[in-house]
Amino acid sequence: MPIDPSDLPDDIEALKALVLAQRESIALMERALAVRSMEIEQLNLQISKLRRMQFGQKSEKLDRQIEQLETRLEDLLAEEGAAETEADPQATPPVRKKAVRKPLPEHLEREERILEPETEACPECGGKLKPLGEDISEQLDIISSSFRVIRQVRRKKACACCDCIVQAAAPSRPIERGIATAGLHAHILVAKYADHQPLYRQAAIYARQGVELDRTTMARGVGACGALVRPLVEALHRYVMMPGKVHADDTPLPVLAPGKGQTKTGRLWAYVRDDRASGSDAAPAVWFAYTPNRQGQHPQAHLAGFRGILQADAYAGFNAVFTDGSVREAACMAHARRKVHDLHVRKATPTTTEALRRIGELYAIEAEIRGKPPAVRQQVRQQRSRPLLDSLEVWLRERLLTLSTQSETTKAINYMLNQWQALIYYCDDGLAEIDNNIAENALRGVALGRKNFLFAGADSGGERAAAMYSLIGSCKLNGIDPEAYLRHVLARIADHPVNRIDGLLPWNVAAQLALQA
Repeated sequence: MPIDPSDLPDDIEALKALVLAQRESIALMERALAVRSMEIEQLNLQISKLRRMQFGQKSEKLDRQIEQLETRLEDLLAEEGAAETEADPQATPPVRKKAVRKPLPEHLEREERILEPETEACPECGGKLKPLGEDISEQLDIISSSFRVIRQVRRKKACACCDCIVQAAAPSRPIERGIATAGLHAHILVAKYADHQPLYRQAAIYARQGVELDRTTMARGVGACGALVRPLVEALHRYVMMPGKVHADDTPLPVLAPGKGQTKTGRLWAYVRDDRASGSDAAPAVWFAYTPNRQGQHPQAHLAGFRGILQADAYAGFNAVFTDGSVREAACMAHARRKVHDLHVRKATPTTTEALRRIGELYAIEAEIRGKPPAVRQQVRQQRSRPLLDSLEVWLRERLLTLSTQSETTKAINYMLNQWQALIYYCDDGLAEIDNNIAENALRGVALGRKNFLFAGADSGGERAAAMYSLIGSCKLNGIDPEAYLRHVLARIADHPVNRIDGLLPWNVAAQLALQA
């Protein structure tokens, strides 16, 4: 971490100790970098070897092995990009073999932006300025799936009376000295996390347009952008966990175990704040978190400090959250209904038919009061839904007396009765919902991505995916184009005051995005 000169000790021995500690830290980072670079080199060699084998003999097993290595390599390269973005800008960058950057293709459209100095008079002596020359840099941008080159010309002017030279400041870039604009980074991120296109597939698509944008450059950009938006994702987490109601759910995410060629099962947790069904005009939002396993300590840490209603399934890991009474449990009727419906689809019986009919009556009432204020919803539920639920409970217990204790129908009924108080909680609180479909819907995009990617390349890749799913998912909940949003954010976040980071949350920039459209 960078050291503030004002914090340096005056004592010589303390300074020596600080220098030694810094040297040790640098040595550790250099060793870690060397290990990572070696793994990247080995992965490149393995991929090249497997591609040669693939050319001679096609097989699904070989394709999968190549995809595993490609994904692992992408996450390692992204880690390099993230590390470089978070590093001390004054520190000496690590020595790395630089790729030779090819000039941007001549056939691409050029948009020239001329930046003149802000003053016509010399800031030193007030004399008249005269042309001196210009600095030119080019960045690659993409608009409506069409590449173009942004050519920035920073003209210089010199004072005719003295040696003063003035020039417009270079515009901020998402990644210092990066070739890609905020728009191109946004396009790559949305293609990867919303459209579920791995980077090596994107590279092949761009190559067909005559642009060689290699996977290494894109992966480092993804990692750097992930580091840039981290404060914004933390602000999103704080917003979602404000007192009120949160919907929670999780889904497995296969993650490649380094060096083993096999996958382990991580988890992606979705926490959603969305009270539109109870008439609220507060912006909906979703925050995702990645964990390497499904231990209860993870959701307990995510929900630390939350006060209000937690709507979730019957996962035991949430139990500790409810112990002090500050968080109230609301269960998911859709989850309970699904267990009965699955049995009904396989073999309809009078019991499953009647259970589905009774639950359907409850959902019909919810459809009538959707969007009404909490007080209205609570009153209607007490008058109409509560009697139906009381009748359903009596009926379920009676059915248990006629069924085998080992039957699947008995298990489905017991599932409902074991969490009955949490299932009927929504009748006593107009803010709660009858089910947890809000959280389940938020995880649908993850399921599609899992089908395309097969797995994440590392735990860090899972954490990066969670961050991007958070921003993209929150955009979708607010009806905002994720690519336009990320383009806007990445163009500004590097210079945005961190104490005003909430100003970049999707709903807070919606009006600006509408004007830019």
